[in-house]
Amino acid sequence: MNVKTILAAFAAGAIFGLGLVISGMANPAKVLGFLDIAGNWDPTLVFVMGGAIIVAFPAFQFAKRRAQPLFAEKWSLPDRTDIDPRLLAGAALFGIGWGIAGFCPGPALAALALVPGQAAIFVLSMIAGALAYRFTLGR
Repeated sequence: MNVKTILAAFAAGAIFGLGLVISGMANPAKVLGFLDIAGNWDPTLVFVMGGAIIVAFPAFQFAKRRAQPLFAEKWSLPDRTDIDPRLLAGAALFGIGWGIAGFCPGPALAALALVPGQAAIFVLSMIAGALAYRFTLGR
């Protein structure tokens, strides 16, 4: 990787993290309030998702017209489109973890600066889960 690619990745990550913090997505109480549709539902994150779609859609349309990415030699896109049991199980585990903890990977990393105790437990658990997968099913 060249310096330009590393700087672009750092800038994208910093903007993403800042957006997560400003929007409230790094606050597990806010996320759990959004997920509690049968109880005391907090719909404000709908606007965050809507804003993300409004920003991302034109960017993806622009990117699709390019022959190659700005900071790489070729596009790295998934080539599988099938839905298999492993994908469904992973999605279910992701959703269950998000619903229990109020974190998913990106916001958890951003939350390390806001609620380090809560976020650190989640991040360490996430790393342990990734390692467990790698040394069992990932072979």
